Amino acid sequence: MSILVTGGTKGIGLEIACRFATPGSDVFLNYVSDDEAAKRAARRVEDLGARAHLIKQDVGTPEGAQALLKAVAEKTDRLDQLVHCAVRVLAKPMLEVDLHEFTRAMNVNGTALLYLVQSALPLLKDGSSVVFLTSRGSRTALKNYAAVGAAKAMAEALVRYLVLELGPRGIRINCIAPSGVDTEAIRLVYGDKTDEVLRRNAAETPNGRSIRHEDYTALVEFLASPAAAMIQGQVIFINGGHYLHA
Repeated sequence: MSILVTGGTKGIGLEIACRFATPGSDVFLNYVSDDEAAKRAARRVEDLGARAHLIKQDVGTPEGAQALLKAVAEKTDRLDQLVHCAVRVLAKPMLEVDLHEFTRAMNVNGTALLYLVQSALPLLKDGSSVVFLTSRGSRTALKNYAAVGAAKAMAEALVRYLVLELGPRGIRINCIAPSGVDTEAIRLVYGDKTDEVLRRNAAETPNGRSIRHEDYTALVEFLASPAAAMIQGQVIFINGGHYLHA
């Protein structure tokens, strides 16, 4: 089994990578900075018995995505899972943001999905699964979140169109949207209000608790299984019923 996770050395990406880090598997962890965190992530994956492969590359450009998948192809001829978790947070008002920075963020958070799928196509086989990490910000306007939310909305649309071309090849592609998980990215968005936001989310969730790592990693595992062969182009929220009530 082989899996590539962009943004795979921290947060949600690392938790998903570890879910698939079974003895003998190949786990490709993509990252763009923080070499020390990457080394720690690789050790964690290897402690689970898998082979960890660190690939430092910016997937926000077609060339970066191509270089990443070229490095993967040097180690395997098949990708069972491709998970795009990499995110570039730009927590600023749209009318004040630097447009070059905004474009970079939109590429990482949105169009990179297409860069990655195109580049990975020779490695994606019948039965392979692609998963894109999205969020409620793709549908609900959140303060200072446009560079992430708008990009993810675009990527969700790309997923639906990609189904038409990947489906005949036996490849499935879906989106998952975990609610508030305590990660470095969410702390960049909410700053010193993060703990308060996470507590409020838990209190407002009908299930009465916050999302745990196993809640979304189990879903990714299911989507990768033969039992999910007919699940295509979906956006699945993991939030315990949060957002369903006013």
